[in-house]
Amino acid sequence: MKKSILLEKYPVYSLEINKNETSYKSVKEIISYFEKLVNEHNIAQFIATFDHYAHTTKIGGAINEEILDAQNIVFCFGKAIPNTKMLAARPRSIGVCELKDSFVVDFLEAPNEDMNKLMEDWAKAVANL
Repeated sequence: MKKSILLEKYPVYSLEINKNETSYKSVKEIISYFEKLVNEHNIAQFIATFDHYAHTTKIGGAINEEILDAQNIVFCFGKAIPNTKMLAARPRSIGVCELKDSFVVDFLEAPNEDMNKLMEDWAKAVANL
């Protein structure tokens, strides 16, 4: 997993997985895998999936030519609302992109270290061969 800063302020965790390192054949399969994990988690709540590629294509937006598919799973780990600002950090989203020879999993750093580690573990498990 690599941590980088997007647009000079957003901490993003990224993992690129070669297609020969996973049994998953599509972004949809990986999103389904994450949805299963979210639904099995004792705190997490599944919210939605978002086909970012289809949306961006529909509105005539620019898509990097290397990206073949791009979707997000949206969910929440929130078990407390200690202040109003916490809602700005929720819900969580994991993005999955397909490139020619790999899949890329990205997510913003979570304010809760344990939940961030969990998302890292979930992402790393996509490389299952």
